[in-house]
Amino acid sequence: MSKSSALTTLLELAQTRTDDAAKRLGALQTQGVHMEAKLQLLLQYRDDYCARFQALMQQGLTASDWRNYQEFLDKLDDAITQQREALASAHQRVAAGRAAWQSAKRTFNSYDTLAQRDMRAELLRTVKREQQETDEYAGNTTARQKMSR
Repeated sequence: MSKSSALTTLLELAQTRTDDAAKRLGALQTQGVHMEAKLQLLLQYRDDYCARFQALMQQGLTASDWRNYQEFLDKLDDAITQQREALASAHQRVAAGRAAWQSAKRTFNSYDTLAQRDMRAELLRTVKREQQETDEYAGNTTARQKMSR
C-alpha cells in the first residue's frame, strides 16, 4: 500500500469518525432541548397549579382537599427535581459529545494537513520531473542541431 493510499484511508476513516461524532452530538443536543422543554412545562404546570390552589384557598378548602393539593405539589416538586437532575446529566453528555467531536475533528484536520503536504510534495516532484524532461529534450535538440551543422 502506498503512502498516499494509506493516508487517504486514514483521512476517510477520520472523516467518518468526525461525521459520526457530529451526529451523536446533534442527537445529544436535541435530547437536551427536549429535556429543557419538559422541565419548563413542569415548572409552568406547577405555577398554574399553585395559582389554582391559592384561589381555592381564598374560597375555602377542606382539610382533605388541602392535603391532596399539597401532596400533588410535593409530587410535582419531586418530578421537577428529577427533571433538573436529568437535564444536568444531559448537559454533561453534551459536553462529552462536544469534546469527542472536537477530538475527532482535530484528528481529521491533522490527517488533512498531512494529505495536503503530500499532494504539494507530489506536485513539486511532478513539476521537477517535467522540468528535467524539458531540459533534457532541449539539450538533446541543441546537441542534434550542433551535430547537423
